[in-house]
Amino acid sequence: MKNLLATVALAATTLTSGMAAAQDGPDLVTIITSPEPQTQLMALVLTFQAAQQGANAHIMLCGPAGDIALNDAPESATAGQPPRDMSPQGLMQVIRAQTGATVEVCAIYLPGRGEDASVLLDGIGVAAPDAMAARLMDADTRVLNF
Repeated sequence: MKNLLATVALAATTLTSGMAAAQDGPDLVTIITSPEPQTQLMALVLTFQAAQQGANAHIMLCGPAGDIALNDAPESATAGQPPRDMSPQGLMQVIRAQTGATVEVCAIYLPGRGEDASVLLDGIGVAAPDAMAARLMDADTRVLNF
């Protein structure tokens, strides 16, 4: 937990901040399924940059990437990555705090683990398949898939 707090504090001071939570820009859905921390982190870096440029960010975590959203996340989600010693979970938290982005795990992630939403970090939900499908099909939505 101490490492996570240090990571979030580092991100808050080293990354550009100050975007308003409500944006009038395009909708962006970032779907992360990769088990690789560097891929997860790069997906989040690009999402953060897009949100800072006006996109309304929505992040859906599936499969191994769902672990980023866990209270008791594995080290792969919390260990800092070069060049700024940022972790996927730490940057995800920064994105939520600074841009108001929505973060959800896919609908089958928790049942696949035999767990419920109580294992997720505060403020992270479970994506409803009908709502996510509508979001993905909207002509004004841009989708990033990692």
